[in-house]
Amino acid sequence: MATKIFINLPVKDLERSKAFFSGLGYSFNPQFTDEKAACMVVSEHIFVMMLTEAYFKTFTKKEVSDAHKSTEVLLALDAASKEDVQHTIAKAQELGGTLYAEAQDHGWMYQHSFADLDGHQWEIVYMDKSNIPNCG
Repeated sequence: MATKIFINLPVKDLERSKAFFSGLGYSFNPQFTDEKAACMVVSEHIFVMMLTEAYFKTFTKKEVSDAHKSTEVLLALDAASKEDVQHTIAKAQELGGTLYAEAQDHGWMYQHSFADLDGHQWEIVYMDKSNIPNCG
């Protein structure tokens, strides 16, 4: 069974993407970072490999999507509080990210979303587990 996840995303400007996500508070593992790729550490078990588009293309025979025009994946990360969600979204906008959806407050769950510099869509979510409605 898998114990870690490495999400691979193509980026147009690796240094610009690293600066954007560093500004959001993420670090990069230098062991897996060079001029073609950067390993962003989300948590002990979650990593995002940002690959230059040319390097990304060496891993697939398919056309690389332009995330500004189409969506293949939504990346959702949890947050410790509603305020953390709001802070992350505000910081993403300050760093050049754009909003692609309005905030949604479901009482037990609060989420808001931004697109990074390459158009990849990130959802930041806080869930109050003590108030999750009974689905049964």
